[in-house]
Amino acid sequence: MNKIKILSGTDRPDSNALKIAEYIFPKLKGYGAQSEIISMRDFPVKDVAGGRYGESISSVEEYNKRVLDCDGLIMIIPEYNGGFPGILKLFIDYLPFPKAFEKLPIAFIGEASGSFGALRAVEQMQMICNYRNAYLFPERVFIQRVGKQFSPTEGFEDKMTEELLESLLKNFVAFTDRNKGVRERGAGL
Repeated sequence: MNKIKILSGTDRPDSNALKIAEYIFPKLKGYGAQSEIISMRDFPVKDVAGGRYGESISSVEEYNKRVLDCDGLIMIIPEYNGGFPGILKLFIDYLPFPKAFEKLPIAFIGEASGSFGALRAVEQMQMICNYRNAYLFPERVFIQRVGKQFSPTEGFEDKMTEELLESLLKNFVAFTDRNKGVRERGAGL
């Protein structure tokens, strides 16, 4: 069974990213994946204040283990000011380089209040993940006007978005399964 983690890419209280993570969690189980939600709200920001790069910080290492111990990662990325949240970049900067994303299958879901559904934010994150040698899953979902069209209990008002999301989840589980073992062999994990 694949271990697929869902990363809620913001530390904002009551975020739509976390609501979407909670919404897709049981769906992933339905496709045969073992899953866990990782929220950026839990990242130990206070322990990295002042730029403690290169230091061994136990709270950060414990947090990062949750991401390092997976077969695939789904990033739910909100758009803030035309990009992704700063906490997400800080988190990535404290992941071990290069092994954290090396040959790791990663899928992307963008969400925004605007009409582009975090397209810019997702594309920026894809560039970073590509630089870190991740296996980028080609299907993406962009959730536009998230506050109006998404309900944590009812799902999506727009059925096409719901269908795209189901396709991404189902196909990402299969993609992760096809790439299982490549990561361990190639990255020395």
